[in-house]
Amino acid sequence: MKIKEVTEYLNSRFLPVYQESYDNAGLLLGDVETEIKGVLATTDITMDVIDEAMAMNANLIVSHHPLIFNGIKRITPANETGRMVMRLLQEGIAVYAAHTNLDNLEWGVNGILAEKIGLKDCEVLRPLSGVLMKLVTYVPADHADRVRKELFAAGAGAIGGYDCCSYNSEGFGTFRAGDGCNPFCGNIGELHNEPEIRIEVIYEQRIGRRLIEMLRTVHPYEEPAFDCIPLANSYDKVGAGMVGHLEEPLTAEEFLAKVKEKLNLPVIRTSKLKLKNTESKIQKVAVCGGSGSFLISDAKACGADIFMTGDLKYHDFQSAENVIILADIGHFESEQFAKELIHRVISEKFSNFACQIAKSDKGFIYYI
Repeated sequence: MKIKEVTEYLNSRFLPVYQESYDNAGLLLGDVETEIKGVLATTDITMDVIDEAMAMNANLIVSHHPLIFNGIKRITPANETGRMVMRLLQEGIAVYAAHTNLDNLEWGVNGILAEKIGLKDCEVLRPLSGVLMKLVTYVPADHADRVRKELFAAGAGAIGGYDCCSYNSEGFGTFRAGDGCNPFCGNIGELHNEPEIRIEVIYEQRIGRRLIEMLRTVHPYEEPAFDCIPLANSYDKVGAGMVGHLEEPLTAEEFLAKVKEKLNLPVIRTSKLKLKNTESKIQKVAVCGGSGSFLISDAKACGADIFMTGDLKYHDFQSAENVIILADIGHFESEQFAKELIHRVISEKFSNFACQIAKSDKGFIYYI
């Protein structure tokens, strides 16, 4: 088995199309034609992680944070990134990153963080917009069922927890086939009226090409008519942050003590633990792995009692305004389960090579 079989599968699960514009996810280093020996899952790539990969004979490292993030003009031993790139190339170790795309997936970094601290009924805090499209096509009435079925099978027609969603209306189409055509119905040179069903389905923009290819294949017309319409609707399966509920309300002190235990945290930085309603307890919780200060307003707007993320600055805490508790649980600490998630995805699919979680991956910040 070659490395490309693993990376192609990771692309299908981690969906690099959903990475932020500034990001650099996907295969960053290495030859995909190389036979795979083993995989090491990690949050960050360090020299220690490279040592660990070599010790277990792994020639693919899958990390959350990209080793190559911004543009590199020189690869030399003058800096740590250059030294690591040179060593990885020398040792024949490929590197794949799943970063903001893994943050944005509903079941990704924020989903597993919410799971670890016991949140239920979770939803994406800030869903992405501009990723949904509507396909409208016109099909002879006798063939509408088959075309609908194939559209659904290709991934169209999902709305929230529902699938096989479509809108259908009856009408008739007109056309006249010219010389050289091979019409499904009607005659060349004659105006033809055909009873048709207008089918409308929603789909993710990322599947648009294969959806149209499938439509052309199953549609009975030689030249099927269709429209692809961008939608302003947000897509609740993809986006930044996560919000959910505790099964039982807890005081701020009780909840934060539970978080420290579950995430093995040495310290948590917080805003004032007393809200305007001093009798209130923590029940609705918003989280964002990594740097999530940009979501403070979203957490407040959704009525969360507390918002937990990393990299909060001094004046970020001021914006709590006694209506929400802000808690900085650390950048690495809030994303520490990314490697567990990566390991889970790979292990569910592949069993013919070793996939391990890096033991040397401990973050860059130490607490004394």
